[in-house]
Amino acid sequence: MEFLVSQDIGATIFRVFILVFSVVIHEVSHGATAYALGDSTAKDAGRLTLNPLPHIDFVGSIVLPIFIGIGWAKPVPYNPLYLRNQRWGPFLVGVAGPISNILVAVFFGLMIRFREAAAFSFLDPTFFGIATGIVFLNLALAIFNMIPVPPLDGSKVLFLLLPRGWMYFVALLEQYGILLILFLFLLVPGFFGSIILRPVLLLFGLITGSGFY
Repeated sequence: MEFLVSQDIGATIFRVFILVFSVVIHEVSHGATAYALGDSTAKDAGRLTLNPLPHIDFVGSIVLPIFIGIGWAKPVPYNPLYLRNQRWGPFLVGVAGPISNILVAVFFGLMIRFREAAAFSFLDPTFFGIATGIVFLNLALAIFNMIPVPPLDGSKVLFLLLPRGWMYFVALLEQYGILLILFLFLLVPGFFGSIILRPVLLLFGLITGSGFY
C-alpha cells in the first residue's frame, strides 16, 4: 500500500490522521471498560469522548507517528481501587485498548475480504485503499501496545504479574520507558520488522484474505 511507505507530506498527514483516530478509540476503550467495571475517573476527567483533542500527546500522537509511523495518546486515567473486580479488573482495562484496535481491524478487514460482494459494490476502490491503511495501522497499534514497556498497555499486564519485590524495576521502567521505546525502534536493527511488522502482515493476511490491496 503506497501511502503506508510514502514520504510525501500528504501521505504522512493521512497516516497521522488514521493513527489519531485509532489511538482515540484505543484510549476511550480503556476508560469505558473501567467505567463499566465501576470506576468513573475517566468519565469525570472528560476522557470518554471521541473528540481527539483531550487525548493528544505531543510525543506519542504527533512526533512518533511522523518518524516511526506509530505511537500512543495520553493514557486515560483510572483508579483500580474503584473497580468492582479487583482480581481481573486491571487486566481487563489494560487489554481493552488493544482489543478495540483488533476489532476495528477486523471490521474493515472483512470489508476488504468481501469487497466483491453486492453489499459493497457501491464503494469506490479508493475506500479499500483507505481501509487497508486502517487495518494495517490498527493491527500495528494493538501489537505495539502489548510491548511490556511503560506507557504501553503490555507493561500494565506485566506489572500485575510481578511480585512486590520487583517494584524498583517497575519504577525504573516507568521513568525511562519512553527512552527505551525510542532506543528499541531507532537503534536496534530489525526490532520493528520482527516484533511488529511480521505479526501484522500475518494477521492482515488472515483477516483480509490477501496482501495489501
